[in-house]
Amino acid sequence: MTGMIMDAVLMLLLVAAIGYGVKLERKLTALRAGQLAFANAVSELNSAAGRAETALATLRASGQETDLLHDRIIKAREVKAQLESLIARAPVGVPKREEAPHHVEPLTLRQVAPPVAEPTEDEARARRMAALAERIQGIASPSATRHPAPSAGRDNVAAIVQALSAGKSANQAAKQSLNAARRNLDDDLFAA
Repeated sequence: MTGMIMDAVLMLLLVAAIGYGVKLERKLTALRAGQLAFANAVSELNSAAGRAETALATLRASGQETDLLHDRIIKAREVKAQLESLIARAPVGVPKREEAPHHVEPLTLRQVAPPVAEPTEDEARARRMAALAERIQGIASPSATRHPAPSAGRDNVAAIVQALSAGKSANQAAKQSLNAARRNLDDDLFAA
């Protein structure tokens, strides 16, 4: 009788061991699946970190371009202010040339070569501003830079204002690029 009781207890222990083994197998299977999901999440996080790194590099480059553009805009505004002050000081009416007489007398040396006067500070500044305006417009005419027209400052202000507005649109494009890079960075960081 003791043998049968011992056999029954042994059988119960074997059934309990089999049940515990099945339960342990299920937990191990879930653990393996979780480990694979964790490995996938780590690889996705690694790729997101790489994308974030490239987005940061792009953002830094855009920031440097924006700083450069900002400096150029500030300099252009200073030049605009200088041009406006020069235009304000410029004479309003430009004297008209007299028509040449029908009968031309022979010229003497004194009539051909009038004494050369040193340009005043305002004239030199006006010439520099005209040269700057021509560079802004992309015109590299050496004859125009030597002899600017009296109203060249007034004509060039429109070109400088246009260059400033183009700089403003480029600044706006840089801001949009920065915002897009920030959105991509946020998407990459929070996608995983």
